[in-house]
Amino acid sequence: MPDTSYRRDGFALSAAVGVVGVTFGVFASTSGLTLLQAMALSGLTFTGASQFAFVTVIAAHGTAIAATLGALTLAVRNSLYGPALTDHLSVGGWRRLATAQFIIDETTAMTLAHPEHPRRSFWWTAIWLYSLWNIGTLLGHVGASQLGDPAGLGLDAAFPAAFLAMLIPLLRSRRIILVAVTAVVVAVASVPFVPAGIPILLASLGVLAGRGMSR
Repeated sequence: MPDTSYRRDGFALSAAVGVVGVTFGVFASTSGLTLLQAMALSGLTFTGASQFAFVTVIAAHGTAIAATLGALTLAVRNSLYGPALTDHLSVGGWRRLATAQFIIDETTAMTLAHPEHPRRSFWWTAIWLYSLWNIGTLLGHVGASQLGDPAGLGLDAAFPAAFLAMLIPLLRSRRIILVAVTAVVVAVASVPFVPAGIPILLASLGVLAGRGMSR
């Protein structure tokens, strides 16, 4: 019987991220973004951390330039996933450009977590994730006035919970666990000393250090 666990894992992760999309829609609305602006961010940017960073700066009355630069800083990590997925997806030409839109944390994790069906895992997760994220944004923005404070409902915990669900299937060896722990230590230790968003980038250095230690 063929292994279809990627469907279960991909949908479960997408559903969790869809809940985060509701939170984003609420934050976008309460920060002054119109429904069209919020949907444009979710449809075109499609990377949650960057979208939250953008809206956070706007909510703090920062400039659009500052918000964009902060979002781009967080989005840099997505460019690192392409080389890791090249052999798994095997796409070229215009298909590579189209695929790049969906290369984010979650789709990368699901692809690597299911190497027996990499392309199916990627696209199954990408389609559900994109759909539920945008639906969540729409529902959150439209229902912002009725929903109330997202933190009071626990929706602020959905984003880190989704990341944990994404990472757990990848912790299959001592080497990977060492790399992950090193990255976490670097990120957490840097939080009091650097601006928001920078700890994520520093965690990449932690990954390199942890990989060197594991060798």
